[in-house]
Amino acid sequence: MSKNARRQSARERVAEERRLQAAKDRQRKLLLGVLGGIAAAAVIVVAVVVAQNNTGQSNQKAVAYTGPLAPTTRQEDGSILMAKEGVTAPTLEIFEDFQCPFCKKLEDTAGDAIYKAAAEGKARVIFRPFQLFQAPAHPEPVPSVSRRGANAALCTPPDKWASYAKTLYANQPVEGQNGFENKDLLNWARDLGFYDAGFDKCVTGLEMGADVDKATEYAQKQKVNSTPTLRLNGKDLTAEQVNELLSAPESLEQILSSK
Repeated sequence: MSKNARRQSARERVAEERRLQAAKDRQRKLLLGVLGGIAAAAVIVVAVVVAQNNTGQSNQKAVAYTGPLAPTTRQEDGSILMAKEGVTAPTLEIFEDFQCPFCKKLEDTAGDAIYKAAAEGKARVIFRPFQLFQAPAHPEPVPSVSRRGANAALCTPPDKWASYAKTLYANQPVEGQNGFENKDLLNWARDLGFYDAGFDKCVTGLEMGADVDKATEYAQKQKVNSTPTLRLNGKDLTAEQVNELLSAPESLEQILSSK
């Protein structure tokens, strides 16, 4: 091969190497661009998920009761008594489970009327929260949700009972879904202004579990097998009376004076 031919061949090899290198550089830039796009998309997805989660959490707010309220105390058996001083009758007992949809309906429609009746001295009201939903008759998470709700309610200072009970019902999970998570139970106490280390420990440690069990045993001994069960002076209200109360809360006054 002549000298000129060798030079021409060398130039061609260099040109070919440069062409191949340029092609590799283009591929590398293209790959980096794709990866960058994927990373950006991932950031967007994470941001959307976080935003959605924050939106979900923001909906879990406490609901304060601001109407008239009778003095409220926790009795030795763990039940909550609302009554003006000196009022001994009539006595309205309410057996409830915070996971129960019909208990929520009672609170939503007639809760304020019940609180008002106690505040006006027209009734001595006793709230008896317990764990109606038990395993294995009811699969998880229903029993655990029921228990967490009852426990947190019993951890609540008596003077905040009405607001916290209203909050539990306002944020009641759909039956069969998780809910009443510790973070929410604690945040609601913060919203209502009574959160402290003691309440935190009581909720996260299920410290009122023994009282929930006692209340549940009492309800079972009283043959309470559904909620809400309303008992006036020791006798259950009829289904018709309960339905009337749910549709017309003002009927409570007539119901209270019927016995």
